[in-house]
Amino acid sequence: MNPTWLRLRPLRREDAPVLSEWGGDSSFCEHTGWTVTSPAALYTFWLQQVQDRPDGLMRLAVEDPTIDELVGYVDLHGSDPGEKELGFVIGPSRRWGQGLGRRAAEAGLTYGFEELGLEHIWAEALAANTASVRILRSLGMEETGRGTPGMFLGEDSYYLQFSISRRAWTHEGDVPS
Repeated sequence: MNPTWLRLRPLRREDAPVLSEWGGDSSFCEHTGWTVTSPAALYTFWLQQVQDRPDGLMRLAVEDPTIDELVGYVDLHGSDPGEKELGFVIGPSRRWGQGLGRRAAEAGLTYGFEELGLEHIWAEALAANTASVRILRSLGMEETGRGTPGMFLGEDSYYLQFSISRRAWTHEGDVPS
């Protein structure tokens, strides 16, 4: 698959204020499980994330080069060198419904397979979060099981687990018709 027009890059110090602002967006926080809080309280957290990256977590900024703005981030998480968990967040909520989530997730998969040489990428989404589930399915990720219970917008739900291999992503072995 071709990379999207979104650009992935390492998080930078100057991203901390933008990410911190998302904590004041109540709709964003309700959907992502963040606690609504002041940007000042989140600023220290995001500075720490940029300066002291947690082990096993690659968090990449998602930037829209047409407006030169941070529009989200993608996580590739895990200690296995051949397999990572994909996560993606688009913020603030006014940016939802524009296809950015799908493009960010696609960019994360492309980065994982092409840049990191991963063999396998998996993801989870709460079943009640139909937008995230739809994104993962649209990228060719196959549902592999049901995970732990969770809550989404005050509703009891559970995690759906998804997976895709490098071979499936790159369509290796496809037989021309």
